[in-house]
Amino acid sequence: MSPSIAALSLALVVLAACHDTGQPKVAPSATPAAPLEARRQHLRALIADQWEYNLRTSPEFASILGDKRYNDRWSDVSDRAARADLEVSRRYLAQLEAIDTAGFPEQERLDEVLLARQLKLDLSGEKFERWLMPANQFSGLHIGLAELVPQLPFSSVKDYDDYMKRLQTLPGVLDAVAANMRLGMSKGLMPAKILLGKVARQAEDIAAPPPAESPFAAPLKTFPAAVPEADRARLRAGCLAAIEQQINPAYARFAAFVRAEYEPRGRKEEGEWALPLGPERYAYDIERTTSTRMSAEEIHALGLKEVARIEAEMLGVASKLGYADLPSLAAAIAKNPALHFASRQ
Repeated sequence: MSPSIAALSLALVVLAACHDTGQPKVAPSATPAAPLEARRQHLRALIADQWEYNLRTSPEFASILGDKRYNDRWSDVSDRAARADLEVSRRYLAQLEAIDTAGFPEQERLDEVLLARQLKLDLSGEKFERWLMPANQFSGLHIGLAELVPQLPFSSVKDYDDYMKRLQTLPGVLDAVAANMRLGMSKGLMPAKILLGKVARQAEDIAAPPPAESPFAAPLKTFPAAVPEADRARLRAGCLAAIEQQINPAYARFAAFVRAEYEPRGRKEEGEWALPLGPERYAYDIERTTSTRMSAEEIHALGLKEVARIEAEMLGVASKLGYADLPSLAAAIAKNPALHFASRQ
């Protein structure tokens, strides 16, 4: 349920944080007989509470939004936390589905539908244990943590002190990722071997530069005016020490694990079908990314139909311009500088 670092969706309502227990508040039950305004308020409170849970359990997401309450923390990415998060989703979904939305404004009904859909998708994907295969050449915390740095707020001494604490505790995040990967190995949840060398190289590249040239040192190059000169030397020294003593060794350790243990056991078949529950997993990905329950075959057939339709329209244009077919039109365009872009802009 918690947003990933790579793909984040914004919500509209933010209320005070829940008690720091990792559990959602239990809102008063709203029965179908409850007055309309009471039911509407119940939905708003539940959505706000779920939003607060996301901020608290995804502190990087909160930081990106400018909410600095959890600015010195990382998300718990462990297997235990992933399973606990799903239990929280079950409780939120049960509360959400108990609300009678009859008579609600369209936007509020849509809020309920969209949140319920996301929670149901999270729960229906539980059996695939996606968090146990958390690193590939496109995404994963091994690159996401470094990519996060430019998105963090740095406007005060406290921001830098919070960041220093994050740097000092970052190895625990990579260790948790590696622990998930080891557990995934034991269950046959492995990325394609052909891609894993790139994962190791990415981690090696992050670990290689001297501390001052690390992507994690970017905030030290220019301090905002609000950070006194007297604090800058301390903050720079503390962050560079954390990069040298914690960050770089952690990345080197992660890269060595991928090369020595993980990559050799990568799956030979590139297709997702080769994973446990492969066909179901692929159908789930289709629904999660497109919102449709069409089969892969149906989507492929639709794609072919659309390509044929578009090419027929293009051929009509080509014919009007005096060309017999699309290749002839393409060749003519390639030879006509007047039809080419003149600048990058």
